[in-house]
Amino acid sequence: MGASDWTPQKPFDLRERLLEFACLMVRVVQFLHTQGPVASALSYQLLKCGTSAGANYEEADDGTGPGDKAAKRKIVLRELKETKFRLMVLRRCALLTPDQDPVINETQELIRIVATVLRNAKSRT
Repeated sequence: MGASDWTPQKPFDLRERLLEFACLMVRVVQFLHTQGPVASALSYQLLKCGTSAGANYEEADDGTGPGDKAAKRKIVLRELKETKFRLMVLRRCALLTPDQDPVINETQELIRIVATVLRNAKSRT
């Protein structure tokens, strides 16, 4: 698989983008399972945090109030940051290759987007 195989789709809608990201994380985990027992073991943590960001974003809409909604969106930000850290560990240990760098870049972009959503919501209250 080349770098173009790892370039994420970037829909404008954040929900859709987080769904695409979760699917991308599944593909990364499938790849890691071909890279040996250490990569396979680490992949399970990546699968959890990488797919939970979108689920938590969806759940935020059902918050009981603005504070609850913001708290749930902060969880999204934490999960994305954890995902980025785990991807960087895998990359530094050469369990991911430069071909997967677009995945790390997408994680960084999503962190910036969610942080902006949180900042904007805070300034409106």
